[in-house]
Amino acid sequence: MSLHFENVSFTYPGAQHGIEAVTLSVAPGELLAVMGRSGSGKSTILRLTAGLLDGYRGRIAINGHDVAGVPVWRREVGMVFQQYALFPHLNVLDNVAYGLRMRGIDAAQRRARALAMLERVGLAEHAQRRTTVLSGGQQQRVALARALAIDPKVLLLDEPLAALDAGIRQQLRDEIRTLQRATGATTLLVTHDQDEALSLADRVAIIDGGRVLQVDTPQRLYERPVSAQVARFVGHSSVLPGRVIAPGTVDVSFALLRADTGALRAGDTVDLLIRPEHVEPDPPADAVNRLAGQRAEVRYFGATCRYDFIPEAASQPLLCEGRRLAEHAVAIAPEHLRVLPAQASRFC
Repeated sequence: MSLHFENVSFTYPGAQHGIEAVTLSVAPGELLAVMGRSGSGKSTILRLTAGLLDGYRGRIAINGHDVAGVPVWRREVGMVFQQYALFPHLNVLDNVAYGLRMRGIDAAQRRARALAMLERVGLAEHAQRRTTVLSGGQQQRVALARALAIDPKVLLLDEPLAALDAGIRQQLRDEIRTLQRATGATTLLVTHDQDEALSLADRVAIIDGGRVLQVDTPQRLYERPVSAQVARFVGHSSVLPGRVIAPGTVDVSFALLRADTGALRAGDTVDLLIRPEHVEPDPPADAVNRLAGQRAEVRYFGATCRYDFIPEAASQPLLCEGRRLAEHAVAIAPEHLRVLPAQASRFC
């Protein structure tokens, strides 16, 4: 099954926010993550897909069929909410079977289907327990099993791990991905957590101000963002304002840096993107793009350290990362500098 948004716009009554001219496609079996800040419009996309909002412009299609006017219960969409929305008066088995009961499936079939889903998420032995006595991670699995039990055309995940402790998020991210692949469910994940989006998704859509900024694979989003605005959503970085003064040379006020300027011309204003892991500590004196300065604050993360380095005459520090810390100089190889047109980073 596929999901397609074509030039979809929606504004909440009496408000100025919503989404504007959104075009997105989720291929059969694909997991697309929509990532953005609170109020960016990502949850609006989810609710429009589910049929919880109406009055939009454009076209929304599931498996090629326009769903305008199709009510929630006929869209065959499974949804896992941030707070799971489990029924406290029902046991685990009946929670998972609830959607099947609403679709008129007979008792024997829905019990068998619900038990099979509980087996798949590793909770078959808890079938007769109340959901209120389960841990947060177990409740999340029940909610996922309930959504998948109806064999939905599209699976919608609304910040599914936001309510969980950090210690179990990684495990459950892996479990969600494994289960999604095993079922082949076409999935739309809404999140503001970049680790969640990058580790789970086949592709990621960055949305801000109700508009889609870029849709790409996690790797390309990180390595080839179309703007500094997108780069700030994906990973850590330093962004230096600059100006192209010649092909392959950018003036960042405190230094002239060699970089691939592509089709940009002399005089063009740019944003220079530097990922912290690409900053080389204490390079040789003849290194290209060598910057003298001094190390500032160091933050220890176990496997790595993230620290600030302040180049001479610079107004802002460079963010650096690695086990070996710079003392008096750093360098950034030209191939690791991403030159972006300044106006692109202001797109919203």
